[in-house]
Amino acid sequence: MNLFRLLQARAAAGKPVRVALIGAGKFGSMFLAQVPHVPGLEVPIIVDIDRDRAREACRTVGWDAARIAATTFTDDGARAIAGGAMDVVVEATGNPAVGIKHARAAIAAGKHIVMVNVEADVLAGALLAEEARKAGVVYSLAYGDQPALTAEMVDWARATGFRVVAAGKGTKYLPAYHDVTPDNVWQHYGLTAGEAQSAGMNPQMFNSFLDGTKSAIEMAAIANACGLDVPTDGLLFPPCGVDDLPHVMRPRDKGGVLERSGMVEVVSSLERDGRPVFRDLRWGVYVVLEAPNDYAADCFKQYGLKTDASGRFAAMYKPYHLIGLELNISILSAALRNEPTGQASGFRGDVAAVAKRPLRAGEMLDGEGGYTVWGKLVPAAASLRDGALPIGLAHRLKLRHDVAHGAIVRWSDVEFDANNETVKVRKAMEAAFAAQH
Repeated sequence: MNLFRLLQARAAAGKPVRVALIGAGKFGSMFLAQVPHVPGLEVPIIVDIDRDRAREACRTVGWDAARIAATTFTDDGARAIAGGAMDVVVEATGNPAVGIKHARAAIAAGKHIVMVNVEADVLAGALLAEEARKAGVVYSLAYGDQPALTAEMVDWARATGFRVVAAGKGTKYLPAYHDVTPDNVWQHYGLTAGEAQSAGMNPQMFNSFLDGTKSAIEMAAIANACGLDVPTDGLLFPPCGVDDLPHVMRPRDKGGVLERSGMVEVVSSLERDGRPVFRDLRWGVYVVLEAPNDYAADCFKQYGLKTDASGRFAAMYKPYHLIGLELNISILSAALRNEPTGQASGFRGDVAAVAKRPLRAGEMLDGEGGYTVWGKLVPAAASLRDGALPIGLAHRLKLRHDVAHGAIVRWSDVEFDANNETVKVRKAMEAAFAAQH
C-alpha cells in the first residue's frame, strides 16, 4: 500500500521510473492513457512494428503534442532495450516468440521485464523467471490481466492462513466454442463482420478468447505462478455465479466439481443451454478458500461470507479487471520494490494444440484463435510424457501426419526447426523443469 508514496519520493528526487513499452495495441494503449496522470512515471520510448499507429494511439488516449514529440517511436525492440536508462521493459506484443526474445534481451541488459505477453510466459516463463533471478532483475506477470490479479488473491489467502481450494476467472463459454473459427466468431459476440472490421477488431485474436485458448493460457500461468494443479483432462468451465463459487468450486468428495483441492479452473457465465448464469463472473477473478478451523468458519458466518452448506468453504472475488489501466502496479512494484506481481515458479500447467477439425498431412497450422487448432490446458507432466505441441509454437508449422478432430497435436506430427531460437528456449525450459515431474 505504499507504491504511490514511493513513486512520489522518486519524483521529488528527480528520478522518475522510466518505461520502454513494446507493443502499442489495446493493452499498451490503456497503459499509455494513464501515464500523463502519474507524476514520476515516464515512457520515453515506444516500440511498435507500425510507428505511425503507435503515435496515433498516443493521440487517441489523450497525449498532448509535447509529450508525443518528446517520445521516441521505433520498430527496433532490441535497440530500444539495449539503449537508454530504462528501469522497466513492458512486453505487450502478444507474439510468444517475439516476447521471449524481448524478455531475454531485457534480462541481459539488467532491466526489469513485465510480461503482458502471457503466451510467452506459458511457453517458457519458468526459465525466464529463473534467468531474471540470476541476473538480479524482476520478471513479472502484468497486473490488470487475470493471472496477476488471481495470483494476488491466492497470495492474500495463503498469507492470512487459508487453504486455497480453487482459483481462476470467469468467461463466456459453451462446449461448441472450441471449434469456432475466425469466419464465424462474430455471431457469438453479437456483431456482424462489418461492424467488427470497422471497429478494428482482429477476428483471430477475439476467437482465441472464445475458443478456450486464452482461458487455458491464463490458467496455466496461474498454476505455474501459484503452485496450483490443473485438471487432468482440460478445463471444465462449470456454469457458476459468484454466490455459488463455494458450493461448485470444491472437491468432488465434498460435492463440488474439482478433482481435488488446490486447482485452477474457469467458470462460465452461460448455462450449457445458453441461458445466462445469475450473478456471473464473466469479467472477474476469484479464489475459493477453506477455513482452517471451526472458529474461522464461524467468523465466515458472522461476517456475512457466502459459504457452502458446511460453512467451511468461502470465496472472495473481484468482479472486474481493467487490463492496461492497472498495469502501473506491476511496473512500480518491480521498479520500487524489486518484486513481481506474479511469476512462474515451476512448470505445472501447459497448453497443448488440439485439432479443431480433421487435419491432413501437409496442412499448415495457424496458431491460437485460427482455423486449425485451439489450446487445451493439460498437466505439464502429461504434456512432456505425450510430446504435446505447445499452442505457442503451433504457428506456421507443416503437419507430417493426419491428426483427428479433437486430438492433441504432437511434436512428432509437425515439421519444425530444432535450431529455431524459440524452440530451443522451450526445450531448455522442458529439460530444466522436467525433474519436477
